[in-house]
Amino acid sequence: MQQQQYSAGDIVFIFYQHPFIDDVVNIQEAAVVNIPDNSTEMALFLFEKYYPLTNDMLIFTSEVDAEQAYHQYFH
Repeated sequence: MQQQQYSAGDIVFIFYQHPFIDDVVNIQEAAVVNIPDNSTEMALFLFEKYYPLTNDMLIFTSEVDAEQAYHQYFH
């Protein structure tokens, strides 16, 4: 899967697995931002942390698309 191009300020939706309960996955809104230490690289900003954008991330540009995929994978 080819990584889509994002811009700082984009709002995206991801599947977020609860860190303490393995079988709990939610749709979470995240912001695309420039990494503070390296403004040429992009990251997701979620829960006050930066997560570098990688090709193995499943990122949705709309909440509707995320919900449809969630129901396909988890229901």
